[in-house]
Amino acid sequence: MRIGMALNYSGGFKETVAELADYERAGLDIVFVAEAYSFDAVSQMGYIAAKTDRLEIASGILPIYSRTPTLLAMTAAGLDYVSDGRFTLGLGASGPQVIEGFHGVPYTAPLGRTREVIDICRQVWRREKLTYSGKHYTLPLPPEQGTGLGKALKIINHPVRPRIPIVVAAIGPKNVELTAEVAEGWEPIFYVPEKAAEVWGPSLAAGADRRDPALGPLDTIAQAALAIGDDVQGLLELGRGMAALYIGGMGAKGRNFYNELARRYGYEKEAEQIQDLYLEGKKQEAAALVPQELLEKMSLIGSEGFVRDRIQALKESGVTTLNVTPLANTHEERLRLMEKVKALTA
Repeated sequence: MRIGMALNYSGGFKETVAELADYERAGLDIVFVAEAYSFDAVSQMGYIAAKTDRLEIASGILPIYSRTPTLLAMTAAGLDYVSDGRFTLGLGASGPQVIEGFHGVPYTAPLGRTREVIDICRQVWRREKLTYSGKHYTLPLPPEQGTGLGKALKIINHPVRPRIPIVVAAIGPKNVELTAEVAEGWEPIFYVPEKAAEVWGPSLAAGADRRDPALGPLDTIAQAALAIGDDVQGLLELGRGMAALYIGGMGAKGRNFYNELARRYGYEKEAEQIQDLYLEGKKQEAAALVPQELLEKMSLIGSEGFVRDRIQALKESGVTTLNVTPLANTHEERLRLMEKVKALTA
């Protein structure tokens, strides 16, 4: 089981990167850099590549709508080059609020676009002359849609690897099925191992039936806040606000993927109440309704025995990469948490 860590995209970036060498020595295997409507993740991942030697670097995630498929492929190839083959391309659809609100791009056909983006990226990395006829992307651009001067090209540089690993952030049934079919890795959110087989099992199985064996086993990446001790239970409360934001505020009524996931977990009543309160601007009241059980089961916060049991449950559910957020007051304490979780997963 690999150990990953997500970098905060809203502040303290350079300070955190300066400490990454310590995390590498403590057992960190891969670092994920998010891109919301913040600084772009690409420049930051290039910075990390220059400051580290062994650490794998992943976008967690780059939205498929805000760059062309070929630019995503070029970007991934460039990051793989400057990191000496340490890059993983994390992709996701994001949501209509960000894509249409911040980027001004229609949020259409996320499944179909994801498949075509992945196809095009792999064609670029193989240095094939780029021709593609899909439902959403056609390369070169047809003459009737442009000047008619478009030419089939292949990437000038030779990528370090002809197949850079692709991870897809997915929680919906069809998106998970697609991910299990075409991607090297899958990154769900709010992962509860006891519910994984019930909620995602059929989708994972259907995708696996069509999976190319050359892709290897699907890398399942689960996120969890991490704190180990007999007096850390109160840290669970730190997750309430974020859970309420996603379940209640990341989308409109009937169009919130995270709210749907909470309902599929069995929290139908709570999901509805959280969303109603959040959309009314009552964020604290919404956060108070996030089920304690949900916070506990998707975290690694508790005694060493509790954390050991949770790691075992994650492993048994199929998790192969554990993406942790160490919660502690000092850098030294966070390093000790990293060392401890590395030992517990060994």
